[in-house]
Amino acid sequence: MEITLAFDVYGTLIDTHGVIVALEKIIGDRAAAFSRTWREKQLEYSFRRGLMQNYETFAVCTRDALNYTDAFYKTTLTEAEKEDLLALYRVLPAYDDVEPGLQRAKDAGFKMYAFSNGSADAVEELLTNAGIRQYFLDVVSVDEVKSFKPNPGVYAHFLRRSGATGANAWLVSGNPFDVIGAISAGMNGAWVKRSPDALYDPWGIEPTLTVSSLANLAEKLKEINS
Repeated sequence: MEITLAFDVYGTLIDTHGVIVALEKIIGDRAAAFSRTWREKQLEYSFRRGLMQNYETFAVCTRDALNYTDAFYKTTLTEAEKEDLLALYRVLPAYDDVEPGLQRAKDAGFKMYAFSNGSADAVEELLTNAGIRQYFLDVVSVDEVKSFKPNPGVYAHFLRRSGATGANAWLVSGNPFDVIGAISAGMNGAWVKRSPDALYDPWGIEPTLTVSSLANLAEKLKEINS
C-alpha cells in the first residue's frame, strides 16, 4: 500500500517562533510572550474566519493578529517594523529534525506533500528559503477551497489533490487541532510532540501515531504498515 504524507508547514516543518530574535531587537524581553500571543491569535483568527465563511488569506490573519498583539502589549510598533516582521513569515527556519526526517521519509518511498493554511506562493517561498522544497511532490493550500483547517472539507480537498484515500493518507503535524481534524475527516494523524511538556487536547480522538521527532517518523510508519 502506497503511503501519502501530508506535512503541515507552520509549527511542524517551520518554527514560527523564529521571529523571536527579530522581536528581541525591537521590544526586548517581551519577545517570547509577544510571539506566543501572535501565533495564538493567528490561529484563532483563521478558525473564526473558517466558521464565519468569511475567508481571507492566512497572511491577512497573520497581519490582523500582529495588530492585535501590538495593541495588547502596547508595543506601538511602527508600520515599517510590522512589515519587517510580516516579511519574516517567508524566511522562517525549519526545525533541526526536519531535513533528516524528510530525507528518511523520501528514502522510504512515501509520497510527500506540503499541506498548509498558507497560500501556495507563500509556502513555496518559505520552503525554498528553508532549503526543503525539493522533498515535496507539490504544495496543497487551503486557499484553493477558501477555508482553513480543521474544516473537514480542507482535508477532503487534500485527498482529491493527492489522489490518496483516507486509509493510506497521513497528516503529519505538531498542532493537535490539525491531527484531530484530519482523523475526524477520515485520515490517519501523526502528532509531532517535540517537547515532553506539549499537551494534546483531551477530545477522545487520539493520534494514530506520536513521535518526538520527525527523524523517527519514517521508521515508525514502516513498523505500522509492515
